[in-house]
Amino acid sequence: MRPKKPPIETQKQKELFRVELVKIIDKSHPLVKLSEVVDWESLDQVFGVTYHPQTGRPGISTRLMVSLHYLKYAYNLSDESVVAGWVENPYWQVLGGMKYFEHEMPIDPSSMVRWRERIGESGAEKLLKQTLESGLKIKAIKAHQLKRANVDTTVQEKAIRYPTDARLYHEAREKLVKEARALGIKLRQSYTRKSKEMLFKQGRYRHARQMKRADRCVRKLRTYLGRVLREMQRKVPNPSEELQHLLRLSQRLYQQKRNDRHKLYSLHAPEVSCISKGKVHKKYEFGCKVSVAVTSKGGWVIGAKAFHGNPYDGHTLQEALEQVDRLSPIKVGHVFVDKGYRGHNYEGDAEVHVDKTRRGRTPKSLWRWMKRRAAIEPAIGHLKEEHLLRRNRLKGEAGDKFNVILSAAGMNFVKLLKHLRATSFLRLFRFPFFSFLCSFQTCSIPYS
Repeated sequence: MRPKKPPIETQKQKELFRVELVKIIDKSHPLVKLSEVVDWESLDQVFGVTYHPQTGRPGISTRLMVSLHYLKYAYNLSDESVVAGWVENPYWQVLGGMKYFEHEMPIDPSSMVRWRERIGESGAEKLLKQTLESGLKIKAIKAHQLKRANVDTTVQEKAIRYPTDARLYHEAREKLVKEARALGIKLRQSYTRKSKEMLFKQGRYRHARQMKRADRCVRKLRTYLGRVLREMQRKVPNPSEELQHLLRLSQRLYQQKRNDRHKLYSLHAPEVSCISKGKVHKKYEFGCKVSVAVTSKGGWVIGAKAFHGNPYDGHTLQEALEQVDRLSPIKVGHVFVDKGYRGHNYEGDAEVHVDKTRRGRTPKSLWRWMKRRAAIEPAIGHLKEEHLLRRNRLKGEAGDKFNVILSAAGMNFVKLLKHLRATSFLRLFRFPFFSFLCSFQTCSIPYS
């Protein structure tokens, strides 16, 4: 059924032995103010469509789930940590729509996983768009700031181990043997002991810089995988969909060569690509490419999109700016990119300015904006270090897309809180300061 309303809207009857949250919190707290700005009703209508109107138990409150995801990505927390912290923080409970202080976890953390699968990438974009609309309401974002944007790409790394051929061969053989035992298939030889022993030898030989012996161990591990794979294909002519997927990945791993393109780097995350960004300290990153769009002034994230398959930067610009047009309340007129976007595929109304070394005949006013393109780099750094973009732990391509958008929403959420905190601080000192000046001007000072 559709999600139930939050307790603050449904609990009209007061309780005798419980004190309302409104009476024990500071109403000028940024989270309390922001809870009054966010359009919860529109989010409830958008996400309520994904539920059946009558069948099933009532869904969890949309306001609670949205607030938990904002807090998760704003404070760099896991699903378990944000739910546990929610019990301890009354201001988080106010944001979630609670009327009284709750002493138990509102949901199981696994419910957040299922809710993300329900709303998908389009739902995550709605959460990012809501942060921009809220920023315009409280005047944290100026309308003119949304007319110019900087666009750049980075890498969102996946939560996988550094891939090595020996470990991949061993892991694929292990998974095939496990499936065979689950189906009751008796293998001629499982190589459980031999494969484990060979994996240890390979690591020790590499550590001792005996590369020929190490390569010989890798070839044996590949042989063990090939024997188990062929036997499984013979004995299971009509495999299930899950087993067929595993057989396909194992065959792809067994056949791939050193210099092949689109290699398999992880069995549990086959969508991972090897991306080289020219960094001295990290030559290769394993994950997916991400396009980020940030306002040239203010640093507000107005677009974030994940791309799989390691495309050329210029070929991501069209889809990235289409997303910006969907999310930004005001249309972007000027886009500033680096030299990696030369030969881009964008054909929209916005004017794209590719960076260059010398100013030439470029007007001075436009040249200043072009030199501000580098302001996107610290924004990407904040997304990675403080908002869960550095290492994605969500499953599949859908998890990659969802994580990058919610990371951007979490960064905007923190910026909204900082703005509200700053305005409340100024408002606190504004009245006493002016009253002091007025009293000083009106007092009578006798002349000597």
